[in-house]
Amino acid sequence: MTRRFDDLADAVLAGTPATPDDALDVLRATDEELLAVVAAAARLRRKHFGNTVKVNYLVNLKSGLCPEDCHYCSQRLGSQADILRYTWLRPDEAIEQAAAGLRGGATRICMVSSGRGPTDRDVERVAGMVGALKQEHPDVEVCACLGLLKDGQAERLREAGVDAYNHNINTAESHHDDIVTSHTYADRVDTVTKAKEAGLSPCSGLIAGLGETDEQLVEALFALRDLGSDSIPVNFLMPFDGTPLEGTWELTPGRCLRILAMARIVCPDKEIRIAGGREMHLRSLQGLALHVANSLFLGDYLTSEGQAAEADLELIRDHGFVVLGADESTTGPALPSAATHDPAKRRRGAGTDLPANA
Repeated sequence: MTRRFDDLADAVLAGTPATPDDALDVLRATDEELLAVVAAAARLRRKHFGNTVKVNYLVNLKSGLCPEDCHYCSQRLGSQADILRYTWLRPDEAIEQAAAGLRGGATRICMVSSGRGPTDRDVERVAGMVGALKQEHPDVEVCACLGLLKDGQAERLREAGVDAYNHNINTAESHHDDIVTSHTYADRVDTVTKAKEAGLSPCSGLIAGLGETDEQLVEALFALRDLGSDSIPVNFLMPFDGTPLEGTWELTPGRCLRILAMARIVCPDKEIRIAGGREMHLRSLQGLALHVANSLFLGDYLTSEGQAAEADLELIRDHGFVVLGADESTTGPALPSAATHDPAKRRRGAGTDLPANA
């Protein structure tokens, strides 16, 4: 019964693009078919990216204080979410944060600021930061994410050394106005287009779990394919208290895995990045998701904490992958040492006065 997913992978590998019906079929696979879906998508991932995982690191240059009304966002206008709020980091602070990510194994630094879009002064501020970062770390790849761009700003960022620009479409055009009203879907597409035309690598993705239908998830992915997004971050809604979507829990680990597999099958040769919410929603399936996606964020996100960076790197190693760009001598399996990995001794349950671990 699951042979159809192998047949779909065969067709995509042979150059036949997946159709919306194919994508829906993947998204609606049963639990019994889940591993067959992953195996099919994994063939495409291995074909285009081998056993590498690209590691990205976020630097939140300015947090909160945003005038937009995106319902999913903890930084939105009127948000009561308990998050860090601060204006622009000093250049030395930004460089220090980026360097921490690079030491942890990242090869791409994502420099992000909240707000509708940058002023020309903001663009110059970021340009200076990028120049300083690349002077110290010439091989680093930099992606900027500053909001809606005006004419000429993408060109200035490219001139300063920015390699890519992130601006997610977030959801399908047919669902957009249910999620945000302070800008249009066309505004978002326009910014991705500006970045692409300026020679920046377009990075645009989505957020799953916003109340969209299966058909709207498919619509969003095909829009990203048509936009030519080189990198597709797949975020899973983190329903912060104090936002309009607080208490929204539509996702399961299996559904998240199907969404990633669908993204791989629709966009087989694009960077599929497991982004915000992976720890919360994929949970114990994070490692399995790496057999479909080829990229993730290391450590923390914009306003939420991720799992420990070393745990991310162990996740990559334990599933037989290597960090893209890492020294080969550092990418082998991490073998436990008796001196540092002594098993935890049981001190609870039977034979003790403490409750059992159950």
